[in-house]
Amino acid sequence: MLNVETFIQDKYPGFYQRHPRLVQPLIRVLRMLFREKNFQQFAADYPHLEGFDFVEQVLDYFNFRYTIRDHERLRIPAQGRVVIIANHPIGSLDGLALLKLVRETRPDVKVVANELLYTLKPLHNLLLPVDNMGGSTSRQNLTAIRTHLNNDGAIIIFPAGEVSRLSPQGIRDGDWRSGFLRMAIHNKSPILPVFVDGRNSVLFYSVSLVAKPLSTLLLVREMFKQAQNCVDIRVGELISYDSYQKINVSLKEKAKLFKRHLYRVGQNRTGIFGTVTAIAHPENRALLKTEVKQCELLGKTGDGKQIYLYRYQPDSLIIREIGRLREISFRAVGEGTGNRRDLDRYDHHYFHLILWDNEELEIAGAYRFCDTSPCADTLGKDHLYSSELFNYTPLMKPYLKRGLELGRSFVQPKYWGRRSLDYLWYGIGAFLRNNPQYRYLFGPVTLSNTYPKQAMEMLIYFYSQHHPSRQKLVEPLLPYQISPERNRELAEKFPGVDQKAEFAQLKSELAHMNLSVPTLYKQYTEVCEPGGVQFAGFNIDANFANCVDGLIIVDLNQLKQSKRERYLNSPD
Repeated sequence: MLNVETFIQDKYPGFYQRHPRLVQPLIRVLRMLFREKNFQQFAADYPHLEGFDFVEQVLDYFNFRYTIRDHERLRIPAQGRVVIIANHPIGSLDGLALLKLVRETRPDVKVVANELLYTLKPLHNLLLPVDNMGGSTSRQNLTAIRTHLNNDGAIIIFPAGEVSRLSPQGIRDGDWRSGFLRMAIHNKSPILPVFVDGRNSVLFYSVSLVAKPLSTLLLVREMFKQAQNCVDIRVGELISYDSYQKINVSLKEKAKLFKRHLYRVGQNRTGIFGTVTAIAHPENRALLKTEVKQCELLGKTGDGKQIYLYRYQPDSLIIREIGRLREISFRAVGEGTGNRRDLDRYDHHYFHLILWDNEELEIAGAYRFCDTSPCADTLGKDHLYSSELFNYTPLMKPYLKRGLELGRSFVQPKYWGRRSLDYLWYGIGAFLRNNPQYRYLFGPVTLSNTYPKQAMEMLIYFYSQHHPSRQKLVEPLLPYQISPERNRELAEKFPGVDQKAEFAQLKSELAHMNLSVPTLYKQYTEVCEPGGVQFAGFNIDANFANCVDGLIIVDLNQLKQSKRERYLNSPD
């Protein structure tokens, strides 16, 4: 715990030699100002506490509380990297209160703290030390911050680096340093603004006007004056990396904009930066498991994953969690609805195929699909999700009568690269084994709008050329247009003669852009013999981040024998 004499010896060793007569009188004064006896008594009473247990005990000791609106609490992201910025009106307990609030949603949160706070050893495992005042933070400490964010952690930082003081605008932070922006930019982290409504005593602000360094010495006494107090905390909407990075000003000016934005949050006004809605918090794992176990088990995977068939039920945790994970997965690739959950009216009458990880109690991924035979005569109008993107022509009716519309497939990011899409195909196969009347699988497959125009056009042209629709089955509501000149360029590049060679060229050109062929495009077209897969059209989805959806149709009668044996003939 705090020891004034040890602190001076460690941080200012030359002071003892230069001013020996001043040492003891100064230490006595500082011990009084810093309430050293109170700190040491607290340490003696609670020597076993550290981390969040220590934080809670300190707040209980002072009976210091905070208030927050329920809907604003939900703005704290439950997972994923995030830089949380806040003003610092009290300079002590406000930081601990904010830490306690964030920890309730993010147990991984750490605070970027100055050296004085770092002298409190019980807090060490919650802190990432920096030199706020000197600006000479070590490379090792910066690496620790970047590593924490890179591991999808959350950090809290007070950009002013010191307590707020009296200004013509009221109690305000001083100039904000731009270090928080460098941290966020390095890891492409979103930024969450949090405003804390609090203040110190009139004496503190009066001394600040006369002698700012002297007022800093009063902060510990001010902390004790906060006993029995309560602060109001306002949490703003999340500011995405793209939103703040596209503003072309210096980091210093951008830091000023963030400060203005944060104080607008405190005034319940619209901020400076564009914001996104935070994704919903996870559902209770134990209750989720109970619901999942009530679904129809279709099969199991070799490594213990389970594949279930879910049918919508009112007030279901499963559908809420599916919607949450969809939004996480789609935002991770530049898509998403921008809502807390990606759910729509079609979820109520569609089947949902779930890949369940019983060890982690997680939905690793999901598909949804719908029997299209009941709506064949109406050509899917108002019944199929794809009818919001494409108008089906009468020529589509035979496909609808024996079809399943698939869509909204996702694998949550933590399971990427673990064969989860392959597992979902096992689930589809298990369903088809029990329902052999279906011949066609079809639905929209998304191309993210993060693909540059040149790459998007290559992909659309290639798949239209090598997997064309034999009839006019659909009319896109907002068709993707390629100019005649660009069409001629692509015709020379992909003449449609040698699919294997042209696919290799497509992959090579995308690789030069640090891109790859979307997984579902590659996977769907590899399951059938030539002619078994067709792309009926491409449509721009204005309600889904302007992504482009290609309507794919798979004829199961032309499934490759190896795929048939793998997915349809497997007993599990």
